[in-house]
Amino acid sequence: MKRFNITVNGNTYDVVVEEVVEGAPVPVAPAPQVSVPKPAEKPAPVQAPVGEGEKVESPMPGNILDVKVKVGDTVNEGDILVILEAMKMENEIVAPKSGKVTGLNVKKGDTVNSGSLIATIA
Repeated sequence: MKRFNITVNGNTYDVVVEEVVEGAPVPVAPAPQVSVPKPAEKPAPVQAPVGEGEKVESPMPGNILDVKVKVGDTVNEGDILVILEAMKMENEIVAPKSGKVTGLNVKKGDTVNSGSLIATIA
């Protein structure tokens, strides 16, 4: 008997193969045990830093078309933070108060749900 490692679709299997000789009686043996690897676990998604201050959340689900600020920027109440596309309309998500952007949890092209954290302002 010979033992081989066979890789199929990225999964490696340990198999035992027995050579059969013509005319020789074939002994009946129990089926070889095949070790099946566990599928690789996906790492948990990395949480973006929340930052200190007042949370700015998405009022509706949509796609982030543009981000107008970055962490560390100083904003005034009413300044545009991001442009959110929802139902084929562009919506300006504005700063609820004046302060410094301490956390930014979205980037251009992201999809957000209603209530998703967009930014924090202290």
